Amino acid sequence: MGQISPVFGSITPSQQQLLLANNYLAFNGGANDFVQQYLPEVYEAEVERYGNRTLNGFLRMVGAEMPMTSDQVIWSEQNRLHVAYNNVTQATATTLTFVTGGATTVSNAIFPNDTIVVLNPTTGVTLKCVVGRSDNNAAGTLATITAYPFQAANLAGFAAATNLKVFVYGSVFAKGTSHGTAQGVTGGAVAAGTTVKSIQPSFTQFSNQPIIIKDSFQINGSDMAQIGWVEVATEDGTSGYLWYLKSESETRLRFDDYLEMAMVESELAAAAGGQNFANQSVNVPGFTAAGGAAVAHGSEGLFAAIQARGNIMSGFSGGTGISDFDQVLKNLDTQGAIEENMLFLNRSLDLDFDDMLSQISGGSVGGTAYGLFENSEDMALNLGFSGFRRGSYDFYKTSWKYLNDASTRGGVAVANIDGVLIPAGTSTVYDQQLGTNIRRPFLHVRYRASQTEDRRYKNWITGSAGGAYTTSLDAMQVNWLSERCLVTQAANNFVLFQN
Repeated sequence: MGQISPVFGSITPSQQQLLLANNYLAFNGGANDFVQQYLPEVYEAEVERYGNRTLNGFLRMVGAEMPMTSDQVIWSEQNRLHVAYNNVTQATATTLTFVTGGATTVSNAIFPNDTIVVLNPTTGVTLKCVVGRSDNNAAGTLATITAYPFQAANLAGFAAATNLKVFVYGSVFAKGTSHGTAQGVTGGAVAAGTTVKSIQPSFTQFSNQPIIIKDSFQINGSDMAQIGWVEVATEDGTSGYLWYLKSESETRLRFDDYLEMAMVESELAAAAGGQNFANQSVNVPGFTAAGGAAVAHGSEGLFAAIQARGNIMSGFSGGTGISDFDQVLKNLDTQGAIEENMLFLNRSLDLDFDDMLSQISGGSVGGTAYGLFENSEDMALNLGFSGFRRGSYDFYKTSWKYLNDASTRGGVAVANIDGVLIPAGTSTVYDQQLGTNIRRPFLHVRYRASQTEDRRYKNWITGSAGGAYTTSLDAMQVNWLSERCLVTQAANNFVLFQN
C-alpha cells in the first residue's frame, strides 16, 4: 500500500486548538497559502510619513481669480513719466547721439531750450546743459542733440563715452520768445524750427494666453467589487476609512497643485518659426491644428514673467549683513516704490533673512505695521508671516513650501530659485469689457468661462461603473479640467532671488 507524503509538511492534527510544535505553519517558511492558521498583525491605518504633501495656497494669498471669454488676455502698463535716455554717446564736443543698437527707432522727446543732466555712471562726471538743437534723421533711427553746458566749455569732459545717461529736468527761455521751435528732421522734408513741442504719452502692452490642464483617474469595475479599506487622513482635512477612492482623492489633490504650479512655472514656446515652436508643433499631440497650421501654445508663468520683465537678485546672503538687501531696496526706489511687499522664500533663504535681521538692533526687528493683515500681528503670524521694516518699506516673509518640497524645487543646491518678492495691494488697469478703470491685484488668474460653460474647475465621471452609465467602458473614470492663465502686472516691481 502506497504512502501519501504530507502535502503541508509534517503537520499533525490536534484534538483541541492548541499551539504545538507540530501543528502550525511558520509564516516565514516560504510555503504560505490560504490554509495558514495564524495571519500577521496588519496596521490598517496609513502612515503619514510626508505630512501634508499639497503645495497650493500661494496664489490664494497674493491674488484672485476672474473669468474671461477669449483666447487671450491683453493689458497695458504705463511708461515712465519723465524723459530719460540711456546708452547715449558723445559724438562731438557739443553733440550727443542716442545709440539705438541697430534699426530700433528712438523717439526723441528732447526739445530746444530743455535743460538736461548728462552723467557718466562709470566715472561719475556730471554736466548740466541747455539744448540748442534736437534732430532725428530721415529714417527715424538716430537722434542727435546739440547741448551746451552751464559750467564747462563743452562736452569734452566725457571723453567720447558711450554709456552716458541723459534726462530732462526743466527748461530755460529768454524773454519774449516762443517755445517749441528749432527741432527738425535732418535730411527729411521737415525743416528745422517748425516742430511744436508736444510729447505724446505711450504705454506698453502685454498679453498672455490660457492653457488647458487635464488629469483623470480610472478604476475598472472588477476592482470596484473587491473592497479593501484603509484608514487615512487626507490633506484637505478629511479623515476616516476610504476604499478605492483613496486614489481618486490623491489625484484630485495632485490636480489642485497642478493648477497653481502651472501658473508659477509655465513658459511660452519660442515664436513661430523658432526651433522649440517647430519641434513642439510637430511632435506634441494636439499642438498642430486640423488645417495643418501650428497653433499657439504655452503660457507665461510667474517665474518667466519676472525673468523677462522683472528684477533678478543673484547670490543673496544674510551673512554679509544688510548691504545685499539694501541693493534690492535701492532698485525698488527706481521702480514703483510700493510700500508693502511679501517675501516667499525657501528654507535656506528664509534662514539667511533671519541671520540678517538678527544683526540689526541686537536681534530686534520690530516696528512693522501689519496693514496688509488689518493691522493685526496675530493674523499675520497665523498665516505664517513675520514682518520687518527697512527704509520706507514693510516686508512680510514666509517659507514657501513649493520651494522646499523634495518632489519639486526643494533640495536643489545650485541653479535654483530661492524666493520671490511680490508687491502687495492692487494696480489700476483699464477693463475693455467694463469700459472703465478698475483695480486688480498685481497677480491674478484668468479662467475661461461664459454663461453656458465654466472652465475654472470642471469635474465629471464617465464609464459604466460606480454609478456612471455613459460609455461601454467597464470602469469608472474621474476627469478634471481647467483652462487658465496668470496675469503678472507691473513685473518691474517683482524680485526673483536666485543662488
